[in-house]
Amino acid sequence: MKSILGRKAGMTQVFTTDGVMVPVTVIEVLPNVVLQKKTVENDGYEALQVGYEEKRANITNKPSKGIFDKANTTPKKFVKEISGDEMNSYNVGDEVKVGIFQAGDVVDVIGTSKGKGFSGAIKRFGYSIGPKAHGSGYHRGMGSVATVGRTNNRIHPGTKMPGHDGNQQVTILNLEVVSVDESKNAILVKGAIPGNKGGLVTIRNSVKA
Repeated sequence: MKSILGRKAGMTQVFTTDGVMVPVTVIEVLPNVVLQKKTVENDGYEALQVGYEEKRANITNKPSKGIFDKANTTPKKFVKEISGDEMNSYNVGDEVKVGIFQAGDVVDVIGTSKGKGFSGAIKRFGYSIGPKAHGSGYHRGMGSVATVGRTNNRIHPGTKMPGHDGNQQVTILNLEVVSVDESKNAILVKGAIPGNKGGLVTIRNSVKA
């Protein structure tokens, strides 16, 4: 399995040689610098800690600066872990580039969905609305949260209620890579991916292809 970090740039469309229009999402994938290499012997699991996108040195704390200095690279804005059997060949200081993926690959894209603020249960979870007649005193309420059974003396944790909607990690499975442009550090994926323009995403080989 291969993984890499990128930023959602937006959507556009491309045409196949047969003239078929394909909607694609453009993902900017700058080189991911390997900062640390997690091993089973030292950490109990295998992964790569990578840095993405540069930031100013004067806003970097000393512990983080030490990690960047060991990797002989500039401070990075995002530091995350990626894993996969095919990533174990990389060492500290190496760069993971967009060329690890090719057109025709099937990938999963992980991102943070758009936040929708405080929302009611009807919008948030798709509950049914009440009668629309004027005499009804119940229209868009969430209804009863009573439980039946041995523990019906309370509202159970996890009950679906109004609250903060969106802004959660979302994984879109089995997206096709339409094109990879190494000169522009870009990858084109068929279809939509989670999040706003400029949002950080993780691209990996599909686990359920």
